[in-house]
This record gives sequence, C-alpha cells and structure tokens, in this order.
Amino acid sequence: MSTIKIYLLFLIALCCNLTFAQTASYHISFPNTKQFHKFVNYSKYSYPLVSAHRGGPMKGFPENSTATFANTIKYIPAIIETDIAMSKDSVLVMMHDNTLNRTTTGTGKIGDYTYKELQELFLKDTEGTVTPFKIETLDQVLQWGKDKVIYTLDIKRGVPMKMIVDAVRKNKAERNAIIITYNANQAAEVSKLAPDLLISVSARGKEDIERMEAMGVKAENMVAFVGTSEPKKETYQYLSSRKIPAILGTMGNLDKSAIARDDTIYYKLIENGAIMLSSDRPVEAGKQLAKYVLDKKLKSKYIKLVK
Repeated sequence: MSTIKIYLLFLIALCCNLTFAQTASYHISFPNTKQFHKFVNYSKYSYPLVSAHRGGPMKGFPENSTATFANTIKYIPAIIETDIAMSKDSVLVMMHDNTLNRTTTGTGKIGDYTYKELQELFLKDTEGTVTPFKIETLDQVLQWGKDKVIYTLDIKRGVPMKMIVDAVRKNKAERNAIIITYNANQAAEVSKLAPDLLISVSARGKEDIERMEAMGVKAENMVAFVGTSEPKKETYQYLSSRKIPAILGTMGNLDKSAIARDDTIYYKLIENGAIMLSSDRPVEAGKQLAKYVLDKKLKSKYIKLVK
C-alpha cells in the first residue's frame, strides 16, 4: 500500500474519531460487579438488550473493532460480542477467522504472524473495502469498553481460557465482561478459574443446566445461550424460575425472517422469553427492543445517553 493511501486512511480515521466525539452514544455502566450481576440475572423487570454479533459491522466499519463498537452504541445500548484469537507471539488479538484473508489486507493464518507484523495490516469492512482501522488487542478492547458496553468474549480455538481470565482481571473488566463457553467442560474450566465471573453457557433446557451445576458452575453466574432457533416455552419458564437470563441467537434464519417479513419479530422474541438477542442486525433489532422497553415502562439507572 502506497504512503499516500495510508495517509488518506489516517485522515479518514481522524474524521471518524471527531465524529464519535461529537455524537451522543448509549453507555452501560455498573459501579461494581454485584450490580452488574444483578442487572444481568433474570427478573420480570429485566431490561432486554441486543448483543451486536462481532460488534455490529457495516459499511465502513469492520468487525471486532472499537471503531465499530463506538458506531453501534450511537444507535442502541449494546452488548458487544467480540472474538479473540492469538498471534504467533501469544498476544491476544481481536479476530474471528483463523485466517486473515477475509477481514484484513493480509493473507494466511493469524497464528503465523507476530503482533508487530499484524500491525502492518488494515481491517476490511463487510463489503471488503479497506478501512483505516487496525487489528486491536484484547487489552485495548477491554480498556475501551469500560463504562460503555457489556462484552461477551468469544474465544477461538487454541486460546487458553486462563489467558482470557487473566486479561479480564488485569483490565478490571469483571463488571462488564461475560465469557462465552460452548460446552459443559469449558464452562466448568472457567468457573474453576474464576468463580465470580459471568459465563455464557450453551443450554437448551433443564438437563444442560443441571449437568453444569454438577460440574461446579453456579446458576447465578450463567447466561444461557439457547441456540439460533426459539426453544420450547418450557425452557424459558425453567430458566426464569432459576433467574437465568436467556440469550437467543437471531444471526442466521431469524434475522433473515425479519428481513423477509418485518422487524417486529424481534419484539415478539423478547415477549416469548428471550432477554438478549445476538443479532447481525443490531440497530434494527434494537429499535424493536426500545419499543418493548417503552411499552413495558422498563427503566435502568445503568443505561444512559451520553453526549
């Protein structure tokens, strides 16, 4: 890439940063871990939120970038789902794919590059257009998110759970981070490493919850990912009886259904029992959740519009 092109990219980045500074955004902030847990745990007054899948990428804003996170929270208060991989020299960096080809100006496996080498690359947006933004570290992301967003941290294969827990501790992110796990063994590992942290667990019903409890995972620390299609009504009833919030993945078929029909599907999904929706359409879903909040007269002192 030529020097002129790089200079132009940085000018664009500066303009973007100035725009962020001048625009109001929704911040979610908790004074301590106890209040964070209380907010997340299910109650009949639970405040529904959208989890922006990979941070809410769109034209001009690449996935897993704080610039994109900042853009998302201009529209909605958000949970930010973001992906963590590891460089050749064991630096935790934000990347979904095993390779750099789709989302950056580089090629090949991310694990074949040192962090310094990765800093030579630029991120691409959803249309494959090169942006001014670079691959960030987990430390940078956690620092940026303080008093702004809730994170769900998706850990890619080969990244040690202990490194994630250590990063959460180092950055004092216990009051806004949830660690994603995909099976009971992973949930048990995180619970053993950090019995005080919230954990996203895969749970389609009572049996899954009880199996994890038997392995030492506390129900009060669970956020139940119930899949990418609606579970049975009994699943929501059981989870609510245990005060476990349900997060439903709409990325995929449910988002496609909303596009094909209309966005009121997101409102109905919350009515049916989900508390969080993980979506590739966070802005559209967020508008429906805002309507739900208004209709149900829900409030939260932890969510503010900040100029």
